[in-house]
Amino acid sequence: MMRVRISDDALAVACGADAVAARFAALGHEVVRVSSWGMHWLEPLVEIDGRGYGPVAASDVEAILDGRGKQLAIGVVADHPFIAAQTRLTFARAGKTQPLSLDDYAATGGWVGLERAHDLGAAAIVAEVTASGLRGRGGAGFPAGIKWNTVRLAPGERKYIVCNADEGDSGTFADRMVMEGDPFMLIEGMAIAGLAVGASKGFVYIRSEYPHAIRKMEAAVRLAAPLIAPFEVEIRVGAGAYVCGEETSLLNSLEGKRGEVRAKPPLPAHEGLFGCPTVINNVLTLAAVPFVLAQGAQAYADYGMGRSRGTMPVQLAGNVKYGGLFETAFGITLGELVEKIGGGTDSGRPVRAVQVGGPLGAYFPPALFDTPFDYEAFAAVDGLIGHGGITVFDDSVDMAKQARFAFDFCAAESCGKCTPCRIGAVRGRETLDKVIAGESAASNLELVADLCETMKFGSLCALGGFTPYPVMSAITHFPEDFGPRTQEAAA
Repeated sequence: MMRVRISDDALAVACGADAVAARFAALGHEVVRVSSWGMHWLEPLVEIDGRGYGPVAASDVEAILDGRGKQLAIGVVADHPFIAAQTRLTFARAGKTQPLSLDDYAATGGWVGLERAHDLGAAAIVAEVTASGLRGRGGAGFPAGIKWNTVRLAPGERKYIVCNADEGDSGTFADRMVMEGDPFMLIEGMAIAGLAVGASKGFVYIRSEYPHAIRKMEAAVRLAAPLIAPFEVEIRVGAGAYVCGEETSLLNSLEGKRGEVRAKPPLPAHEGLFGCPTVINNVLTLAAVPFVLAQGAQAYADYGMGRSRGTMPVQLAGNVKYGGLFETAFGITLGELVEKIGGGTDSGRPVRAVQVGGPLGAYFPPALFDTPFDYEAFAAVDGLIGHGGITVFDDSVDMAKQARFAFDFCAAESCGKCTPCRIGAVRGRETLDKVIAGESAASNLELVADLCETMKFGSLCALGGFTPYPVMSAITHFPEDFGPRTQEAAA
């Protein structure tokens, strides 16, 4: 009897992992469901004695067992170039442990950070997180330690930790992988945050489209409850609104109100959930905290470049040959991620553009592929790292249509509270429709630029404020799609 390891990650299941697991079990072999390694193009990935096979169908099982499955063999999984080239701090357990096994978690360094946090005390915990250079991984890149210290010092009898797990950006899946594959790490990070700021309760706000993650987190919270007491974690499920990924909209939703943006100030760190001082961090930020506390601030800060310290789980998606999760220290270039790690396009055609940071991220042409993956470096070329998602497009993409989609997306997802976002997105879409139809392209593009400036600086939140990034980057880097070529096609 063989011990067979197969992921129960949602992507693996969607690709047929359950049927593969059932076939191995039916043939008398022990099947262990583990977290995903993150090599999504190889799912369902089967691991036997450390050696991997993928992608495997149920009909391949007998061939693998009797030695005829060599065409599916990838060698020792941990030595695969995609894995070996990574610096895995947050995803150190990925592919190795059973997600809901407390024994596995403890055996791989789990709870060490929380134990040290108890010894350090609130001020020292915050100092450690600040010294590590950890910045918010949800998009804005705000230093986590500064946010925590603000909440720690804010007056109030009740304080809260809120984990923003409303991962709505296209091409992103790292939050889901943490919740499905290593949920205790997230819970430990939240408990450490609670100790740091004096909060006794935390909420994880998960989007409703993640049923597997919801079930895993609910089970993990029950199992971990005695280990993190008196800190308490509650799982809340969103209702599908993209704007609830914005922190104040999320707070409104948690309070049972309509998910719309709040004006700031006051900041959530002063008046957040139920009017109390609140830490709001996303999954990847909180998941990085146990390593920082267990290994020390310097061990984390040793990775990265400039003000971007530590590692970033980069998510490769779209028209890319090797799609999946690649955790690496800040500083690797965009071109290395797309061409070397991602293998270029799956279609085999040349890469024309990559969008970094979800549907509100900027489009980058190959001419900018030498840009280091770093918050400041991206800002210098009018881009955003955001949640670390990279979506690849080949040379068949129409960038005018992509720019129009950004306005269309904003119009559909706007909460409607502020005029620049609510009206601006609709007018932007209408104006780009005229450009695409070949109607007064130059003057209409000037109007789009003015409109984007108003949205960028006048919107209440990042939904309207970031929509100009994909629009203006498409116009700036791919002007040929907005001029004579489009007009001639229309004629």
